[in-house]
Amino acid sequence: MTHHIVIGAGLAGAAAAYSLTARGEDVTVLERHTPANDRGSSHGSARIFRYAYPDRLYTELVVRARELWDDLEAKSGTELITRTGAVDFGDTRHTDLLAEIFEDVGVEHEVLDQARAAERWPQFAFDTEVLWHPDAGVIDAETTVTTMLDRAMDTGRARVLTDWTVTEVARRSAGGFSVTSATGKSVEGDRVIVAAGGWLPDLLGDLDLPEGFVDALPKFEVRQEQAFHMPYRDADADGRPSTPWPTFIHKSGEMFTYGLPGGRDAGFAGQKFAQFNGGKVIGSALEQDGQITDEMRTRMIDYAKRYLPGLVPEPYAETTCLFTNTPNEDFVIDEVDGLVIVSACSGHGAKFAPLLGEFAADLATGAGDVPDRFRVGAATT
Repeated sequence: MTHHIVIGAGLAGAAAAYSLTARGEDVTVLERHTPANDRGSSHGSARIFRYAYPDRLYTELVVRARELWDDLEAKSGTELITRTGAVDFGDTRHTDLLAEIFEDVGVEHEVLDQARAAERWPQFAFDTEVLWHPDAGVIDAETTVTTMLDRAMDTGRARVLTDWTVTEVARRSAGGFSVTSATGKSVEGDRVIVAAGGWLPDLLGDLDLPEGFVDALPKFEVRQEQAFHMPYRDADADGRPSTPWPTFIHKSGEMFTYGLPGGRDAGFAGQKFAQFNGGKVIGSALEQDGQITDEMRTRMIDYAKRYLPGLVPEPYAETTCLFTNTPNEDFVIDEVDGLVIVSACSGHGAKFAPLLGEFAADLATGAGDVPDRFRVGAATT
């Protein structure tokens, strides 16, 4: 039986382990800290699940991913996505294009003018018509990671090694790979899947990748995002809102803001929102400092005062998160000589997690393929 080594125990790595063990494959997961830790991109209990993309491919992939989410929830008996619905608005959000794609793909939706939208969601101040799709929601990222890893380990085919920092991936003369840690320990396997997120830029030189493949990779940009939780005005004694809040995407001019009901880690007592790709650029996850800037805090308070009248514009919780971006925000999912890269999900990968695991497993086992747009190897042939 083939032994696979997965580097990284965030959403993508956990999904890869889950998918591989479900196929009867053996897996060792190597995690430099702990699964879904707060130094990566998969921590916490609030990530957006939505279908709205101005690109039909991604909307179709969300539909495929949702089927896998449903299967995982059914098999684990654990709710991982809380249905809230989503609103999209703003003069550069192109809701007409989103609605056209929804119509073609078969995603339930509704377009409302400003007056009707304001009547339905008085907690927002909309500046354009609004696209509503009710099947969107909030993903509990941390619970998803632990659920997928637990399911993988329950098969008896997976193990997870924590506090295991990878320093080298070397090809063995007899075939397969040897992966070495900072403490000198090593693990051997037939295939390697790299799902390192914000640590990928630092790992690239240690992966024994062909030079042509490395040259064909897009430039990776790691950002330290800043998110803010602000309390609901109509909160009950526990801080929960009496009026249900959807997730939202608002694009107006150059400002791209996203928000969602805050999860367990912020007491469910407010809306979590941030400027998309508004954080500072860092070289890799190793350079993050977890600091919130006064400039961004002021910017988001001003945003709340203008567009979110249903919130008290005073942050009660703040957090940072890593986005690892490609220039066009497409994913990088490819295989070369037994090594698979599933990373650089550009801040919108959480909703695809179980599908990313399927793609990784398909490439590692040779059982399937991924969309050509996500592969870089074609440029080397």
